[in-house]
Amino acid sequence: MSAAANDDTGTAGREARHPAGTPPRRRRVVGLVDTDSFAKWGAHLLSAAPAHWSLELLTVATPRSASPAQLRAAFRDVDARLGPIDLAPPEPLSVDEVVARLQADPPDAVLVSCIGPVAEVLMDQVLRSVPRRPVLVSGLPGISFPAKWKGVFLRARADLFVLHSHREVREYRSLATAGGVEPSFALATLPFARSTGAPRAGVVRDSVVFAAQPSVPAEEDDRRRVVGWLADTARAHPEWRVVVKTRAAAGEQQTHRETFPYADLVPADAPSNLVVEAGPMSMHLDRAVALVTISSTAVLEAVARGVPAVTLTDFGTSRSLINEVFVDSGLEGTADDLVQGRFGTVRAEWMADNYFHHAADDDWADRAEDLMRRRDAGSLVDRPAARRSRGGALRRAWERRNALGDHDRSVIGRVAALIGTPIRAVKRSVRQVRRVMRPASTPIVAPVSVERLRHRDEELVTGRDAR
Repeated sequence: MSAAANDDTGTAGREARHPAGTPPRRRRVVGLVDTDSFAKWGAHLLSAAPAHWSLELLTVATPRSASPAQLRAAFRDVDARLGPIDLAPPEPLSVDEVVARLQADPPDAVLVSCIGPVAEVLMDQVLRSVPRRPVLVSGLPGISFPAKWKGVFLRARADLFVLHSHREVREYRSLATAGGVEPSFALATLPFARSTGAPRAGVVRDSVVFAAQPSVPAEEDDRRRVVGWLADTARAHPEWRVVVKTRAAAGEQQTHRETFPYADLVPADAPSNLVVEAGPMSMHLDRAVALVTISSTAVLEAVARGVPAVTLTDFGTSRSLINEVFVDSGLEGTADDLVQGRFGTVRAEWMADNYFHHAADDDWADRAEDLMRRRDAGSLVDRPAARRSRGGALRRAWERRNALGDHDRSVIGRVAALIGTPIRAVKRSVRQVRRVMRPASTPIVAPVSVERLRHRDEELVTGRDAR
């Protein structure tokens, strides 16, 4: 078994800690972020890094890059080592500009906190062009259960893949192994699931906060039903502000695309105490008497603060709703519970395996430190990609164009798009014809294999789940 595989036991990081009295070597770590949720996760994960790490954060220009307002909200309460980025977020840089900076002054490690296709492009560029390349750390923000092959597939070249619960690590390790990817998973307490102590002084708790999600539920009628339940709650409890907490204003991008924004669905005759507001979730939770959502990571922020919460199950429990992890958590409820003001308290037996493990279990920083020492010694080994597609430079240009859109201004990218777009259209048409021609007796749902998932993910269809 390779050294990288041995790392995934979770013990290597703790064994690698510096002996007492030995000052650690100063490290320089650069974070790369793009969308709203990845910006928030990346900045706050770095804020939990060891004190001897010098930190820097860069925003990558992509079709879904967060706006300055989104970045200011995402960067609230970050560590001072990152500078005043909550007041003056870094201007987006092209991938080429980011790589040029890393080439000019290679850091010890890079946290690639970007959506999957962009993360894949960035890691490939760093591996190909940065001398004494830095340790590559990546991961997923928020709730990542059940495990998704695309998350593994697009980040297979990361030296370390950060997750946030023992349950997630088990699931992703199993999925990666089944797909032929050597596990590299590490554990970190979700930055937003840490206790923050007392709320701001003088703040009155008077709000029920609904944490909106861009694609859960996906259908317009379902989202209108949610708004209706919130309006009913506001009418039933005039003493509360019922807040639809949104993540993007009109024209702003998000990690996942939002087709039916909640702000557009609030009826004109809604009660006056039903309001739509943006801003940092932490500020809303300071005022919250309760939080309601379908499956937003904000529910974990609420639990960490001791705020009662409910995850609505009226639409069922499924992978697409990202709410399977909450089964038996004590947080499940219905619209009737919401309107009646009945909110849940998390069960202690659920917490240890799901995002609220003991802080001593976190091994991501120790293992990153161990990888940086391997880099010092010249023994850091590149991890193989999961992608098995052919095409060489043209294929890489196609993936880059797919990930960056018009932010890729390379000639080869335009050529790849001209060649690849009609080919993809033909493939889609063929698949549609095959579905139509399938005999009625043929089962609609076939067993899902990792190999099939790999073939699907190699298409990297723009606009699909960006994990």
